[in-house]
Amino acid sequence: MRIREIRKVVEGTSDCAFAVDGGGRILAWNRAAESVFGLSPAEAIGKMCCEIVRGVDECGPVCSKHCVVRQAVERNQPPKNFDLQVETATGKQWCNLSLLIVEEDSSLLPYVIHIVRQTDVQKRLELVVRDFLITSTRLTPEQAVSLITSAPAAAHEAKLSDREVEVLHLLAQGYTTTCIADQLCISRTTVHNHIQHILGKLDAHTRLEAIRRAEHARLI
Repeated sequence: MRIREIRKVVEGTSDCAFAVDGGGRILAWNRAAESVFGLSPAEAIGKMCCEIVRGVDECGPVCSKHCVVRQAVERNQPPKNFDLQVETATGKQWCNLSLLIVEEDSSLLPYVIHIVRQTDVQKRLELVVRDFLITSTRLTPEQAVSLITSAPAAAHEAKLSDREVEVLHLLAQGYTTTCIADQLCISRTTVHNHIQHILGKLDAHTRLEAIRRAEHARLI
């Protein structure tokens, strides 16, 4: 598919939609996107997607130059739809994002069409119910999330190896690098490397953030 065809698809979509090239820059922006984000095509096209959307979820910032979604796209594996709180013209709003990966003739990396549907009231009710379950029952936060969450977190698309999941489980139990090394009979350097890979794949900056993202995405 050529760029002009990608733009036609975006412009012909009634939902808020925009297309992003292989480098993460916006190349198409429809009228619904202009209404939702309060930005004209001239203001949005050419900007980095992460700078415009500025998405967060329950665990913190999601949008970055190497977000989990970009990683999935680089593997040419379309992510499932997911909920994200984005910066709109009227403030932060919860939306559900669906992505379509499109091969472009002149690009090594695929382009991505983002379709954004506003679900703010539904999501806010969902979070209220989740908090009620946590405070009023014996359910753990993870169990409450699994019961009522309508869509997985973006981090669900992170492809962790079996060993990385094993290390994450031990981190979540409070094990130190040395204890994990002893438990798995591997060196501290190997454990450190696994943790760095986990942080990168989950687009997390700390071990605690990685654990929270993994739990929320039901990876552990």
